[in-house]
Amino acid sequence: MGYFFIWKSLRGRCCCYKFNDGDRSALYFEVEQGKTSHQAFQHLIGFMSLNRRKFLVVLGAITGAAALGTLPAACQPISQTPPEDQSSESGDTFQLPPLPYAYDALEPYIDAETMRFHHDKHHAGYTKNLNAALNKHPQFKKLSDEDLLRQISTVPEDILITVRNNGGGYVNHKMFWEIMSPDGGGEPTGAIATAIKETFGSFEEFKQQFNNAGSKRFGSGWAWLVLDGEGKLKVTSTSNQDSPLMEGMYPIMGNDVWEHAYYLKYRNNRGEYLTQWWNVVNWQEVNNRFEKAKA
Repeated sequence: MGYFFIWKSLRGRCCCYKFNDGDRSALYFEVEQGKTSHQAFQHLIGFMSLNRRKFLVVLGAITGAAALGTLPAACQPISQTPPEDQSSESGDTFQLPPLPYAYDALEPYIDAETMRFHHDKHHAGYTKNLNAALNKHPQFKKLSDEDLLRQISTVPEDILITVRNNGGGYVNHKMFWEIMSPDGGGEPTGAIATAIKETFGSFEEFKQQFNNAGSKRFGSGWAWLVLDGEGKLKVTSTSNQDSPLMEGMYPIMGNDVWEHAYYLKYRNNRGEYLTQWWNVVNWQEVNNRFEKAKA
């Protein structure tokens, strides 16, 4: 069985996106500007009614374009992905960090396609947009990325929303890649393990509170384990790309619960994604962040 999604793209076109149960093969289909979603669907039905041989030829061409990344940007299936090339320039203040592992390294828990889009499109987009905003007020370029978020209230109004959203997205994802590992999972060790037990009573209780924070976050956002202003561990969540740094807290670890982080594999089952994510947590890095924050 397959599923179709039809929407109006950033360029005013109606687009269809199809994925099949069991394999995540995708079909992208673009309809000329001005078509309604109903007209787009009727156009698609007509397209699917082509004889089998012609359909397979067209499908092969489209799938090949998808694999090569040459599909029209207006028909990218993830709506938050900007249409332009998102790679940062070498002279930019903030650079897109490379993934510390291969795209497929976290499988079967996080699939390669999700990692590719998440890093190469979403994180790259936040990086590019942040740099563009700071070019308007270059005095803020002297701040580190974390200090920029700590001082978010001082950012000029004309770039405030852009820096809040994209600066948060930039910093949050830098952490996110680092606190995951193909050799992750299991239970924490070291100082963070002791602190979790002292604060929450047990690791299992902490996991339950953390998962609840992620599952109850309405819409897009993050679940966090933070060190608050009094030096105590706390589970919380934020909306969109807001960072605990903006609230005077330090993020020890966080899980991204935006749909782009899990939808290709888990569909709308955020709870299952939250459960499986513990299999890739890099506790060594989490412990490093905790010790750094306590120092």
